[in-house]
Parts: sequence; C-alpha cells; structure tokens
Amino acid sequence: VFSGNGPSGICLSYLLSGYTPYFKRHSLHPHPILQRKMEEAPEVSVLDQDLEYLSEGLEGRSHSPVALLFDTLQRPDTDFGGTAESVLTWWHEPDRAIPHLVLGRNAPGGAWHSIEGSMVTLSRGEWMGLPDLPFKEWLKQKRRGLRNNRATAEDIAQYYQHYVMKKGLQKNFRCGTVVTSVRKVSAESISNSNERSPEVFQVDGFFKTVEGDKEPFSINAENVVLATGTYDNPTWLGVKGENLSYVHHQLAALEEAVKNNSVGIMSDPVLIVGAGLTAADAILFAHHCNIPIIHVFRRRVTDPGLIFNQLPKMMYPEYHKVHQMMKEQTAACAGPYECYISLPEHHVLSFSKDRKCILQDKNGCQKSYKISMALVLTGSNPNLSFLPNDGIDLAMDRDQPVNSKRNPIDVDPFTYECTQEKGLYALGPLAGDNFVRFVQGGALAVASSLLKKANKNPP
Repeated sequence: VFSGNGPSGICLSYLLSGYTPYFKRHSLHPHPILQRKMEEAPEVSVLDQDLEYLSEGLEGRSHSPVALLFDTLQRPDTDFGGTAESVLTWWHEPDRAIPHLVLGRNAPGGAWHSIEGSMVTLSRGEWMGLPDLPFKEWLKQKRRGLRNNRATAEDIAQYYQHYVMKKGLQKNFRCGTVVTSVRKVSAESISNSNERSPEVFQVDGFFKTVEGDKEPFSINAENVVLATGTYDNPTWLGVKGENLSYVHHQLAALEEAVKNNSVGIMSDPVLIVGAGLTAADAILFAHHCNIPIIHVFRRRVTDPGLIFNQLPKMMYPEYHKVHQMMKEQTAACAGPYECYISLPEHHVLSFSKDRKCILQDKNGCQKSYKISMALVLTGSNPNLSFLPNDGIDLAMDRDQPVNSKRNPIDVDPFTYECTQEKGLYALGPLAGDNFVRFVQGGALAVASSLLKKANKNPP
C-alpha cells in the first residue's frame, strides 16, 4: 500500500506494474564511467542491478545517489543544457508486477491539484515528466508550447492524471481516500500450526463517497510506502494573534480576497511573511494586482541560503525581479517599485484584532503597521498523524518533528526503507527529495528492493 498519489506514488506504481527499464543498446551516455558500467550487463534490467555500484561517483543537484542515477539515465546532460535522449528503454513484463494499492485524497497528481492552476513551476517543464512519456510531447498534443521552458501547475496536474490512464495504472489507484492509521500487527497464522505468525501493517482509513459519506476500510499489507509529500500543514510562527481571521497560511487566501474584492489598490497593505518561492509567488500575484505589500523576512538579502541566490537569472526572470525588489526597496530607502516595502532581518511579534501588526528588527526596534491581511508563507510540514508518535521515531533526529528540509525520515539510501521500521518505505519530500525529477530515483530504489523481497528478480 502507498499512502500518497503524487509523482512519487505514480512513478512507483509504474515500476511495480511490470514496466522494466533496460539500457538501450547502442546508446551513448555522456558520462563515460556510467556508460561502461551500463554496458557490462545490458541484458539485466536496471531494477536488478547493484544501484550502489551504478550510482557511485555521480554528482548533481540532489544528495541521493539513486536519484542522480535515475535522473541522469533519463535526462543524460540536462543540467548542462543538453538534450541527449534517455538511454533507457522500457519493457512491459507483466509477470514481474507486484500487486499494490495507491491511496490518495485527490485525483492522481497529489498536491498539484491544490496549487493555483496558473502558477508557473520552478522546475523546467521537461523535468516534471515521468518515465517513458516526455512532458514536452504531451504538451505538443495539447498544441501548447512551454513558456520559458516552464509549465503551469494545471498542466502538470492534468499530465499526471493522463499518465495514470495512458499507462493503465488506474486499477491500482483509489482516490478520495484518507489514511488515518498505519500500525504493525501480527498476521493471523494462515496454517493452524504453532509457528509464530509474521507481522504485517494494518492500514486504516476511509473513502469519501460521491454523496459525501465516509466509508471506513482496513487493509493488511506486507509493505507500506509513505509518499504523502509535505503540503499538508503550513508552518505557523507561533505568535500572539496568529489565529485571527485576517491571518492566513496559504496563498489561495490572497487569490480568494482579490476575487471577492476584499483587498485591492486602495486597501491597507498585505503583509507577506517569508522568503521562499511561495512568498515570491504571492508578491508577484499582489504586485500584478497593484496591491500594496509589506514583505517581512528573517534573513539578509545577500544570505547564500536564500533560494533566490541559488537560481539562474536567465531561467527565472520573475523570481529574480522579486529578489531585486527585496534588495532595492527597503523601508529605509525608497526604490523604484511602488506599493512594495521590503523588511529584511525582521520578524513578527504579534497581530491584534484591529489589524495592526507589530514587527521587530535585528536591533530590537519595534514598529507597528496597519494591514488588510497577512500571509504567513514560511514553508509547510508533513501531516504524519496516522503514524505512531506522528512519525517522529522514524526521523533523523528523533527529538524533532519530521521536516523535509531539516529533519527528513531516516532511510537507507539505496532502498529507501526506513532504518527504524522494516517494511516501511518513505519517498519524495519525506525522505528529503524535494524536486519531481529527483523523487523518481527513490521510486526506483523502492521497486528494486520490493522485487528482491518478492523474489521476482530473474537471476
């Protein structure tokens, strides 16, 4: 059973449905050492090879060796702007399929269905694609090009749904499903002998029916894959007044407020807290609607840890513009951008009922601002309430909640099995892989491990 039907879950379902990657004969990989390793056993599928050996010495934008391996096999020189074809060929071997169920709240695509449809993705469009169905080709069929090589969230959500249908995976998917509990239980011994019965996972939850009723279910599974992403719980600042009705933790609230005209060109400024890409999306959106903005964030504008200092300017002109605004338009000195003030190295102290917000700078000076609404966009945490102790026992640091950037689930890098709980696997942001192009290597690792367990690996 997988909990979560976003890109990680879809990719793993594809690999467990008997679709098997082989090295394409006569193809040339730009990485000579990898090419040599792939030529050693071209008749053995990648799933059955030693992933640790193949991924040794690869470098790139992910910390996961298997993520880098699968990515470079599918998109050989994409980081250098190359367009070399994938060196993988896919064979459908139905006798190697492993029965599985993919449970998710939304349609296949997971959180991509909750994101405002017109938002443009951070990653290049082709990096959002899944194995053996290039995203670009799918867009061409829709007679649309990629703007700036990037795609909208709506395109991506539709592509993932199309992928599941096209590859015939829908029989494994149960949408409208909420998992409430995953627990280890002892399996009733099937033969009535005195052998100690093995343990399995009991997965409980409910389906939402069309009528809106909740139908409970309970499934026993030998292995469970956690692929729930981290979109569920926006991070709170934990300050006084944060639960007031004008303080929000999702970008959708701003879109809603613009739609029903409760904020506009004449209203008090919107306070945006945070310096990541969601905060930047909110600034671009508000700026586009001529809504005045006060932008508060804790870091210095030049901090190398700030995402804007890591993005190539050419590919991300709009985020570069936000970064420029953050630099040039501080409260201390008026810059060229109207209706926007940047307050670096500040934090929020409190919100009051009369829509005043008190901020403090690094020297301890406090200022009060009158605002129309506040958007606290400082990241989100996964909701693992269905696991014992909220999944904290599975994390790298077992004194802290699971967090995709600071404290992911501790997994074996070549199988993605949780080190603390055999039979439980974690994929995607839960395991620290935050980009769609890199979550797929985790799926390869899990599929390889499950095939070995099921003994469906040919010699």
